[in-house]
Amino acid sequence: MRQKNISHLQPRPVVAVSGRPNVGKSTLFNRITRTKDALVDNFPGVTRDRHYGDASWNDRDFVLIDTGGMHFDKNDTFSESIFAQACRALEDADAVIHLLDGKAGLSPFDADIIRMLRQIQKPVFYAVNKVDGHGQEGRMDDFHTLGMDRLYPVSAEHGYGVHDLLDSLTAGFDETGETPGPDLQSDGTEIRRIAVAGRPNVGKSSLINRILGEDRLIVSDSPGTTRDSIDSLRRINKIPYLLVDTAGIRRKKKVSQKLEKFSVIKSLKSLDRCDIALIMIDASEGMTDQDVTVAGYAHDRGCGCVFLLNKWDKVEKDRHTLKKYYEEVKTAAKFLSFAPIMTISALTGLRALKIFPLVEEVYAQYSSRVGTGPLNRILGQAIEKNEPSLTRGRRIKFYYATQISSRPPLFVCFVNYPGAVHFSYKRYLMNQIRAGAGLDKTPIRLIFRQRPNRKRPRNPKLGGKPGRKS
Repeated sequence: MRQKNISHLQPRPVVAVSGRPNVGKSTLFNRITRTKDALVDNFPGVTRDRHYGDASWNDRDFVLIDTGGMHFDKNDTFSESIFAQACRALEDADAVIHLLDGKAGLSPFDADIIRMLRQIQKPVFYAVNKVDGHGQEGRMDDFHTLGMDRLYPVSAEHGYGVHDLLDSLTAGFDETGETPGPDLQSDGTEIRRIAVAGRPNVGKSSLINRILGEDRLIVSDSPGTTRDSIDSLRRINKIPYLLVDTAGIRRKKKVSQKLEKFSVIKSLKSLDRCDIALIMIDASEGMTDQDVTVAGYAHDRGCGCVFLLNKWDKVEKDRHTLKKYYEEVKTAAKFLSFAPIMTISALTGLRALKIFPLVEEVYAQYSSRVGTGPLNRILGQAIEKNEPSLTRGRRIKFYYATQISSRPPLFVCFVNYPGAVHFSYKRYLMNQIRAGAGLDKTPIRLIFRQRPNRKRPRNPKLGGKPGRKS
C-alpha cells in the first residue's frame, strides 16, 4: 500500500513536457508514465507545480516532468510563478517535449515559446497533439510555418503517434546512464515517506520549500494553491526523506469544484502511501474541527503522526501558552494522544529541521517489531493486574498474542470469545503494550481472533467420532 517508485531521483535522463495551457501535457504525461498521477481537466491551468514521474520505453528508463501551462495572463495571479516553474523544469531537463494544440491551431504565443526553446542547448521534440489519425494530420500545416525540422502528430488521449515520438526521444539517451542501481540508497538506508497534510493555507508548501532550501513549490496566501500531491527528496543527517506536499483538505460542503474534489482524493491517496504524516495546524487560528478531520484521515490510514503548530511566530505567548496549545490538541484529537507535538514557523525557519529527529523517533517505533515472548509477558501481566469481565457467565480466556506486521505495529491476540472483548478493555491492553514495549509515539493495532480449533480427542462413548465432551 505504501510502495512508491521514487527512482526518478536516480541519474536517469530527465524529459520535460512544456506547452501552453490546456494543450494536453498532463494527458501525455499520464500516457507515457502509464499512471493517472497528473490531474487532467478541460479547465486550463490545472497543473501549477512541476510533477515528476518514472517512464520507460525501449528498455530505456527516464524521468518525465509535467509542467504548468506557459502563458502570461494579468487575470491569473499564478501565471508568472507557473511560467517560472516551467522554465526551471526546462533547465533541469536533458530533453524537452514541446506540445502544441492541433485542435485549437496556432497561437501567437507559440512562436514566442519556440524562440525561447531554440536558445536552450538540448534536444527539443515538437509534437502536435489532438491529431487522432492520418486523416487529421492536415491540422499540422500551420505549425510548419514556425520552422521546426520535424513535427510529431500525436493524440495523448488515444495514443496515436506517441510510439514514434518516444522512439525518437529515447534513441538519443546515453545508455551508460539510463539504468539505475537496485536501490537509491547505496548504504541500504530506507527512505522515509513523509506526507505534509492539513487544511488549505496552513503553510505546507512553505515548510517543504524551507526544508529543501529552494522555491520548489508555489506559495500563495490564496487557499487551494497546491492541487497535485508533489514529491521531493532531501537527505537530512544522511537519512533520505521523500516529502509529499498535499493539497489542502477542506470541509466536504466547501468542496464544490470537480477539480478540487480530485485534489482531495489525491491527498488522501498520498496518506495511503506514506509512513508519517506531518499534520500542520495554523497556531494563529488554533485547533479547528477540520484539523481534527485531517488528523482522522491520517489515523485511519495507519500513518504515524506528528502535529506541527505552524506560524508560532505570530502567536502572543506567555509561560502558559505552550501547555495550553498542547492540551487543546490532545483534547480535540484524543485518538492521536500518542502523537508528538512541535511548534514551528515555516516562514522564519523556527525549528524546521528539528522536526526530523522527532520523525525518526516516530519512525523507529512505527517500524518496530515486538518479540512474541516479551509481548505475551506484557499481556500476561496486564491481564493478571486487571482481568476482563465475564461474558454470559463465562470468563474470557487469552491464549497467546503475536505481532503479524509493522508500519504500524499490528498485533493479534487469540481468545475464546473474540467478540466479547469490550472496547474499553481493548484500549487498556493497547495502553499496556505501549508502555511495556516502548511504543508511546506510534499508532498500534490490536485485533482478537478465535484460536484455531485443535483436533478433539475421540470419545468412545459417542461411537468413536470427534465431538464435544459429554
